[in-house]
Amino acid sequence: MSDADEILVGFARALRAAGVPVTQDRTQSFVAAVAVVGADDQRATYAAGRATLCGSPDDLARYDQVFTAWFNARDGLPRPRPAAPSVPSFSDLPADEQPGSGDVPGETVRARASAAEVLRHRDVATLSAAEKHRLAAMFATLRPRAPVRRTARHRAWHRGRVDASRTLRASLRRMGEPADIVWRRRAVKPRRIVLLIDVSGSMNGYADALLRLAHRMSQGPGVVETFTVGTRLTHLTRALHNRDAERALVAAGDAVPDWSGGTRLGETLRVFLDRWGRRGLARGAVVVVFSDGWERGDASLLGEQMARLHRIAHRVVWVNPHRGKDGYEPVQQGVLAALPHVDDFVAGHSLATFAEVLEVVARA
Repeated sequence: MSDADEILVGFARALRAAGVPVTQDRTQSFVAAVAVVGADDQRATYAAGRATLCGSPDDLARYDQVFTAWFNARDGLPRPRPAAPSVPSFSDLPADEQPGSGDVPGETVRARASAAEVLRHRDVATLSAAEKHRLAAMFATLRPRAPVRRTARHRAWHRGRVDASRTLRASLRRMGEPADIVWRRRAVKPRRIVLLIDVSGSMNGYADALLRLAHRMSQGPGVVETFTVGTRLTHLTRALHNRDAERALVAAGDAVPDWSGGTRLGETLRVFLDRWGRRGLARGAVVVVFSDGWERGDASLLGEQMARLHRIAHRVVWVNPHRGKDGYEPVQQGVLAALPHVDDFVAGHSLATFAEVLEVVARA
């Protein structure tokens, strides 16, 4: 990415932080438009941004303010400004005037929750643009761990089974005198993880956060393969290899052609199994499907492909953003068809539930 592109992407981030709902595909359109009109023409850059980054007339006034502050005609290109240290704010939980009959007599314990902790449990689809910007920085607190599998090889260990050959060789080096017993155990290696992320219209509010989670997992230990599913299948592993999350998401947005489209999980899953399952990508892997289960195609086809996937994968985890909401019941045809072939059905709508998903994957 050139210096000019970095400045343009930084402007899109600043606009998103100011409350304008700038998505990754809009950022890509903005960078492409400026490449056509020329980044040296400020008026053309201004017009390209208004046309690609603003989604409604309410965004225009805020766009003008951020554009003036970012591209200051007096100072030229923007200079990096030191970030102000964030100070967590606290709020007291309401205390009852009259203790209930079940309360234990004694000193009342008051708890306080920081704004970051409250944001950690919020549904990402309901967050404002500024809150999503703060949440993006909190993804660095996630600590993914790779699931492991035993291999045919052995390694030395302080207990386990007796390593007869090494123990005998040690005894021979001592002219047959007894030597220390050498122990061994089966070696382990990370198990492959395959992520299938639904980017259809019904998952539009969660797509950005799920791609950030996939990027965080890709930077962790082990091998992580990422695909997006919608009306077609897209391989995103290479795009998410960039260590910078924002650049990785821009590359992912450029690679995915079916953002906010329809949902054909059965057909895309069949393409995945026909092309990648035969090559062993999903065989013995932990496969994680991120989807709400809305299926426009044939639900029975989805059930058949999930059965195929379950036969070759080590474990199948289905992450539904509505799973953790009050009153939710799996009534969608896609979910009902897939559930018999799912090992874990978990929630995935907040940063806290994303941490729980990482634990489920690590224990698989």
